[in-house]
Amino acid sequence: MSAPHPDPVGPDQESVWDYPRPPRVERISSRVQIDLGGERIVDTDDVVRVLETSHPPVYYLPIAAFGDALVPTDGASFCEFKGAARYFDVRGGEQSATRAAWNYPHPLPGYEVLTDRVAVYAAPMDRCIVAGEEVQPQPGGFYGGWVTSDLAGPFKGVPGSRGW
Repeated sequence: MSAPHPDPVGPDQESVWDYPRPPRVERISSRVQIDLGGERIVDTDDVVRVLETSHPPVYYLPIAAFGDALVPTDGASFCEFKGAARYFDVRGGEQSATRAAWNYPHPLPGYEVLTDRVAVYAAPMDRCIVAGEEVQPQPGGFYGGWVTSDLAGPFKGVPGSRGW
């Protein structure tokens, strides 16, 4: 796919093409809830989101808000901006979602606010909710952004977007 053309921005929407690179971190005043296995495993208004060009926001929540729902697991990855990530399995009810959450225990400068926070892939959860709206997972299954109706794309992860 050639360079993308940003979608038109509707009223009360923001374009992911206006997000910066390197990514920006910002606190927001919204409630985030996550359900898995028929249980509410997170309900918090202590929310930070990371905004990066072409990506829907990734929401980072306090690790403590998950209670015993997070189980450290094998594997790691590296982000050129945020640093080394570790992964967690997420448990709720009788379900377990493998490597469905991650955090940066020692983030690079500028991202220190993420130290004790975790992000979750929306797809393996029963549902993820931001400010009362159920989110859609970022396309493609690789990235962890959450798509809400207040966003205009197109979003990294759709077929042909690898070179964006």
